[in-house]
Amino acid sequence: MKFQDYYEVLGVPRSASEEDIKRAYRKLALKWHPDRAKPEGRKTASEKFKQVAEAYEVLSDPEKRKKYDRFGENWKQGQEFVPPPGAGGARHVTPEEFARMFGGAAGRGGGFSDFFTSFFGEQFEQQVGGGPARHARYAERGADVQAELELGVSDALSGGKRAFQLSGTATCGRCGGTGAVGQHVCPTCMGLGTVEQPRRVDLSIPRAVRDGQTLRLRGLGEPGEGGGETGDLLLTVRLRSDETFRIDGSNLEADVPLAPWEALAGAKVPVRTPDGSVMLNVPPGTRAGTRLRLRGRGLADGAGTRGDFHAVIRLALPETLTPEQRELLARAGEAGGAVQGGAREAS
Repeated sequence: MKFQDYYEVLGVPRSASEEDIKRAYRKLALKWHPDRAKPEGRKTASEKFKQVAEAYEVLSDPEKRKKYDRFGENWKQGQEFVPPPGAGGARHVTPEEFARMFGGAAGRGGGFSDFFTSFFGEQFEQQVGGGPARHARYAERGADVQAELELGVSDALSGGKRAFQLSGTATCGRCGGTGAVGQHVCPTCMGLGTVEQPRRVDLSIPRAVRDGQTLRLRGLGEPGEGGGETGDLLLTVRLRSDETFRIDGSNLEADVPLAPWEALAGAKVPVRTPDGSVMLNVPPGTRAGTRLRLRGRGLADGAGTRGDFHAVIRLALPETLTPEQRELLARAGEAGGAVQGGAREAS
């Protein structure tokens, strides 16, 4: 009865976490799946796949792993079992004797090695059907999934819903997550029990959302095992500047166009902010490029305070001008007086 180092088979250390073991198994299962091997290498792939599946069957089950770690650590690969100190001497035991120690029947090859059957008992071999399928051990909650969503400031301020696609996995519908169909590896999920499945997510955007804020979306993570609940989606929102708003930390900046006569005489102009429409008071004689600040009207910074909103005045003309307006503007130009500043050279 040859000892098999399951940690070595999966290429993980003895301190490996459950997630490390699962990740290693998935990688090796895909590599050695017999259906993916060439005809001349199918026999070797089948043996490798069986070893990988057996190692995962033991190390992914907390009880069997504990049992394996307790007694397997005194074995050396390729040698027969020698009882630990205090167990009545260093004599070799037969597979039948060892099987009786753990309540199993030795010598049943099946889909697993003699070592597995003798060490964990005949009932475990029967539960997994003699192949690489996993039996229902316990209900395990699915893993949480992390993702990022880039959102323009205008979309964030509008609130409402935003639909996006999220890559993820789902329980294989053909095998029900066992990884096997009858006595054979499930051809749909390649024995992994899960399949890639993109999902559409409809997100209700909070009006007070801030850059870097993480939203927890219940039940949108990885599916659970053994009937366990589905994990959550941890979605981090990344705000970006757009055509209307520019981000500067927790401060917001936006251009506010004024007609020349509004800038000359002064005006009250409604502007869009995170708090909704706010009336901006423009003093008489305001020049283009002037920055008017609305304190505490910017974005939340996550520390209980808000940034400021900066309105940058730009001069513009209405899209349509009446004949009278055109005549008045022409007269103003005839009166002389060139505008100075910026890259414009003095005439």
